Amino acid sequence: MKPENKIKKKIFQSVKKLYKFKNADKKFLSGETLINYGGRVYNERELINLVNASLDFWLTAGSYASQFEKGLAKFLGLKYVLLVNSGSSANLLAISTLMSPLLKERRLRPGDEVITTACGFPTTLNPIIQNNLTPVFIDVDLGTYNIQADKIEEAFSRRTKAIFIAHTLGNPVDLGLISKIAAKHRLWFIEDNCDALGSRYNGRYTGTFGDISTCSFYPPHHITMGEGGAVLTDNLLLRRIVISLRDWGRDCWCETGHDNTCGKRFSQKFGGLPYGYDHKYVYSHIGYNLKITDLQAAIGVAQLEKLPRFIKIRIKNFNYLYNHLKKYEEFFILPKWLKEAEPSWFGFPIFVRESAPFRRKDIVFYLERHKIATRMLFGGNLLRQPAYKNIKYRKIGDLKNTDLVMNNLFWIGVYPGLTAQMLSFIEETIDNFFKELK
Repeated sequence: MKPENKIKKKIFQSVKKLYKFKNADKKFLSGETLINYGGRVYNERELINLVNASLDFWLTAGSYASQFEKGLAKFLGLKYVLLVNSGSSANLLAISTLMSPLLKERRLRPGDEVITTACGFPTTLNPIIQNNLTPVFIDVDLGTYNIQADKIEEAFSRRTKAIFIAHTLGNPVDLGLISKIAAKHRLWFIEDNCDALGSRYNGRYTGTFGDISTCSFYPPHHITMGEGGAVLTDNLLLRRIVISLRDWGRDCWCETGHDNTCGKRFSQKFGGLPYGYDHKYVYSHIGYNLKITDLQAAIGVAQLEKLPRFIKIRIKNFNYLYNHLKKYEEFFILPKWLKEAEPSWFGFPIFVRESAPFRRKDIVFYLERHKIATRMLFGGNLLRQPAYKNIKYRKIGDLKNTDLVMNNLFWIGVYPGLTAQMLSFIEETIDNFFKELK
């Protein structure tokens, strides 16, 4: 063994010991230990990868990033996975890509319309606005909290060019109908798959139906890099545009640390530049720098190995809560999903019925007081948020269900960090809430 590798081996052994020392004898104390809605679940493997990447000191995207991209592409059955610094950046790149002149007559132009919902997280909506496109809002169904797909064609105008929607809390939208509509009317379909990694529709993973799809690797998500995200596509031209926009807008597609991949670095003519101008400094888009570091990707490689197990645990935890809460359906609307769907749940949504003898705040405060973390469904009705007061948009109907979600829905965690003791305590606490209610 090389001296360098011997030293590394000793370092990794120490990292493993430190991890075990720091995580030994962690006990759950009912009502005192926080039961989070989500969070990082890891072991010494992630730490060793992270230390290994730091010792190589490559810093920007490198071998770990390439390994992760290939691994996730293989898992999902896609051609291209492109790592970026966050899921929000992935969404920005997905929409910005469709504005590219390289798409010719199919490019989106300012003022074109994108069908979406107002019920969800801001970064599904923000890229539409930031690219001077017009969002068209459709209501959601109670129970699934996904877009009312049968209303999509009703929302059309001559400027409708794309559909951009998220799978709410990991629950797949009606991908069969939406894919047909998109194909029939030649619309771009963008899947926000940030909360749904590992979910399936008709046996096929979500994130593989759209022309472009996105993932997030923020700590509460299915796997984490701390910060991080990805753009997914099977389309070679879209891949090229995403890379350009992600990497400052440059025309060159060389990997970091490589030169002259095309073999024509100094023998081309671009715009008003002199012939032979260095291709590495030719810019064909007005882009960003949204790349990831290899340190983040190193964590992701270890997390990706755990993804199948994480998915199973999320489903198991969801089923535990569902089976317990069924007896309270008089007061709650429990989650619903399509018969074709196999959700890899991000969280467990609970809708307090209007007829219930208590309000959402009553049970939320009770759970939080007992150290059980809750969350709203992100921004509720985004049109009620101050940031969107003066945006240009259209909506179909009055978005009644979106408002109901804003006022009546909360969710709790199902992530793999929940233990049997924690789930049992959640069950016990909800039971006690109803006992005290009487």
